[in-house]
Amino acid sequence: MSRNELKHIRINKNNFDEGDKMYVYREEDIRRIDATAESEGFSLFTLMENAGRNVTERIVPFLKKEDRIAIIAGTGNNGGDGIVIARYLQLAGYDVSLFFPLGEPKTAVAQRHFTFYKKQQYNVTDWHERGTYDVIIDALLGVGVALPLRERAVQIITWCNEQDALKIAIDIPTGTEADSGYVDEQAVFAAHQTISLHGYKQSAFLLPAKRYYGKVTAVSIGLKETGTVKVISEEDVKATLPLRDENAHKGTYGTSLLIAGSDEMPGSALLCAIGAIKCGTGKLTIATTKLATNTIVQAVPEATFMHDGIERLVDGEWDEKIAAVGIGPGLTDRRAIDRVFHTLRDVPIPLVIDAGALYKRNDWKRDGPTILTPHPGEMSRLTGISVRHIEANRMEVASTFAKENDVTVVLKGAHTVVAFSDGRVAINMTGNSGLAKGGSGDVLTGMIVSMLTTHEHVADAVRNAVYIHGLCADLWSEQYSEESMVASDFRTLLPKLMHHLQSKEVDES
Repeated sequence: MSRNELKHIRINKNNFDEGDKMYVYREEDIRRIDATAESEGFSLFTLMENAGRNVTERIVPFLKKEDRIAIIAGTGNNGGDGIVIARYLQLAGYDVSLFFPLGEPKTAVAQRHFTFYKKQQYNVTDWHERGTYDVIIDALLGVGVALPLRERAVQIITWCNEQDALKIAIDIPTGTEADSGYVDEQAVFAAHQTISLHGYKQSAFLLPAKRYYGKVTAVSIGLKETGTVKVISEEDVKATLPLRDENAHKGTYGTSLLIAGSDEMPGSALLCAIGAIKCGTGKLTIATTKLATNTIVQAVPEATFMHDGIERLVDGEWDEKIAAVGIGPGLTDRRAIDRVFHTLRDVPIPLVIDAGALYKRNDWKRDGPTILTPHPGEMSRLTGISVRHIEANRMEVASTFAKENDVTVVLKGAHTVVAFSDGRVAINMTGNSGLAKGGSGDVLTGMIVSMLTTHEHVADAVRNAVYIHGLCADLWSEQYSEESMVASDFRTLLPKLMHHLQSKEVDES
């Protein structure tokens, strides 16, 4: 990617470098990692040296030797990273002005690097707002900043944003928080590129903060990366898709049951069925109305149907071969839904709950795994939390609900969050605005149910379905406009994507 492309970047999944392990950290995680490393003999001085050197290597391809580069360094460890970057860039012959507009370093490790910097005969430039720069590097305030910014910091960031320069943020853009999507309303450093240290920070995936990150890359600081929050990668999906047995029969891959559709919304069940039948389930049964059946059977003749299915299920008419159930798309009768949920409490198979079946309950616990697939509005109704707060704290809200209720939460939207009851969180980076159409969530429900019948582990089934669902939209956008995509296009997109992923060849491009 050229520097011009960086300066005109669009926010989407390709704003992240997928060559890394893609772990995501909170502020407290980073502090704990630093403390552990130091207690085990790995000095903070060395960590800062590694960080500055690796950041420099990552940004050099976007620089020209004739560039005038301004590094805006703060008084903390983020400023210390800026000092190391300044040293490496000057060592490589670049024209660098190192500024300390808030004063010289105050943390011990940053002071040690500053002393070393000066002993190497490199200069510090007195802060001024004159002159022009081709590149501005924000090392002013990093993880742990308290918003709102002080007036002086607001003035500095405002000046930075007014410059016609390539803007690079170190770790997080000043004016954002590490853990949430909230930003300072007065000023936020509008980066074209952000280089995150030791993995990504949560705000890179949260609104409105992610709008200010630009292209995001994670660099190593010399420590092993691990954690409970991780981005879903294509390599992860390919490694966990089940192999098809050449001696298999329809019973090998289980029966999926969809309780969906109504006379008013037959299409919901149809789209749910498309998602299910294209993702590997051995047999598909749909509990729906006779009128909806007439709509579905033309497009999914492979399905079998249960008319008056809710009544029959409540009365105990249960096929022991059913391996997973999905309920909600196109349903509006809460009393009937409650009766089915009560019936399924003691059935130890996965249950996917979506759309009309997503409303607040006092007790979600069942003998089998329960997967909820809300969009932010539905999550708001489930929790009583505002949509604005949910969007700024997607991982925290989804994870808290999952742990408290012993369920898996698929919080849909840009960067869909999959939160598990054991505290693990997966973030999806596939997908685009082509999914912002009625019915796309119904397809996802069918996909999850189907994959639950074929995968050994529930977590793999849910993550893979979410990733592939988004990847279908990315495939569509390679040839067509995002706004032209509709949910029924999954009928042709899913076979192509499944073939690509089952090749087991990881794309290294």
